[in-house]
Amino acid sequence: MSVIALEEVAKHNTKSDLWVIIHGKVYDLTEFLPEHPGGAKIIMKYAGKDATKAFEPIHPPDIIQRFLKPEVCKGTVDQAALAKAPVVETEEDKQVRLAREKMPHLDEMYNSFDFEAVARSVLKPDAWAYYSSGSDDEITMRENHSAFHRIWLRPRVMVNVKEVNPSTTMLGSKSKLPLYITATALAKLGHPEGEVVLTKAAATKGLIQMIPTLASCSFDEIVNAAQPGQPQWLQLYVNSDRAVTKKFVEHAESRGITGLFITADAPQLGRREKDMRQKYSQDGPDEISRNNTEMRRDEGAARAISSFIDPSLNWEDIKWFKSITKMPIIIKGIQTPEDAVLAAKYGCQGVVLSNHGGRQLDFAPSAIEILAETMDALKREGLDKNFEVFIDGGIRRGSDIFKAIALGAKGVGIGRPALFAMSSYGQAGVEKLLELFQNEFEMVMRLMGVRSIDEIKPEMVDIRNIKDHFVANPVDNLAHHAYEQMKPRGYTSKL
Repeated sequence: MSVIALEEVAKHNTKSDLWVIIHGKVYDLTEFLPEHPGGAKIIMKYAGKDATKAFEPIHPPDIIQRFLKPEVCKGTVDQAALAKAPVVETEEDKQVRLAREKMPHLDEMYNSFDFEAVARSVLKPDAWAYYSSGSDDEITMRENHSAFHRIWLRPRVMVNVKEVNPSTTMLGSKSKLPLYITATALAKLGHPEGEVVLTKAAATKGLIQMIPTLASCSFDEIVNAAQPGQPQWLQLYVNSDRAVTKKFVEHAESRGITGLFITADAPQLGRREKDMRQKYSQDGPDEISRNNTEMRRDEGAARAISSFIDPSLNWEDIKWFKSITKMPIIIKGIQTPEDAVLAAKYGCQGVVLSNHGGRQLDFAPSAIEILAETMDALKREGLDKNFEVFIDGGIRRGSDIFKAIALGAKGVGIGRPALFAMSSYGQAGVEKLLELFQNEFEMVMRLMGVRSIDEIKPEMVDIRNIKDHFVANPVDNLAHHAYEQMKPRGYTSKL
């Protein structure tokens, strides 16, 4: 393979003659330019230049080999010259670098809000906007956490709690905690290794990871990073092209995925205004690129990557899913007891009570608020046996996990906390976060007088105020200060 000088690469910087450098190799993308699912603009930005920095955060490493002909690779670049090439630090990059230099030590992280506060300072604006945004006025997003404050504990004393065991089993897989890392898209916005960081941390701590459809790593890359026997679930956005969905599901099952979580609360994307104010400049995740899906880039990351989702998904489709897989089917995004009952009646193995992290319908109820009535509805219909109920949204403390288990949840999912820990401190940060959750949960178990998950009962929590949205909640200073308030656009006077 020939070695090409940087000066030669720089000459090929037009739409009719376009070369870019990626990972030290020179590629002629002239013919590919109009076919790029993410549009030509992002490629033209790096015409005749090194595009590795922009390419790496989003693309899986094997995407070039899978989608481009071998002959588009013109050769390798002069590595010595590339290393000497001046690196222009943008103002944005400078701010991130300075923020990272001032980060507190990992040992100074005492709770999930600490990670959120650090992530806010070290993430680039588009990444922070995507991770932190909720829909509309973000009432539901904040309510997800606030609702836990309306549940009070009823501790029992004089119990031998020298040894406590927080482990459990979810969908037949063992877990050291009734907690899993739920699916969140575009992890490489926060860390160059992306979802693989979460995979490794989950393995270290003996927990389950749910792989997102819109991961920035390839599905196989995430599965390959797992330890032997490490349980993983798949979150599925159903593609309007069902052949694409069928192929993905069958491949996931062949790779050992032990649970299929079908997202049902996104027939149309919610208005996440913090994110929409950002123009998405990265390339699309693997699921987008693989299926040549058009992306809209002028309204943030979420809208750029979600146009393929099928809005016609309905209960009658469960029969089709059961025909193509033997994996347990769980409906993710249930927001009423009635739909949980329907999921059981249609033969699903469970549900996730979830409002998509407050990112879809504002003023949808929090999962913890409807958990007790959902369990009651399932019991009335005789559908609560061999049917597992999970919740996500707003879990920030070990006491939140305890409250959910007491009200009938099999386990809880965390999304943003894991992203914030990963973005700030990488794998060590996620492991620290999970360690904090475990320590808090075990402490609550002891102070509540329970030694194992099966000893946690509904009578251990007081939920009389759970439906009262006007009751005075205790002021949560940590959440208040970590949260970035929404602000109207306004204007700047020219006078």
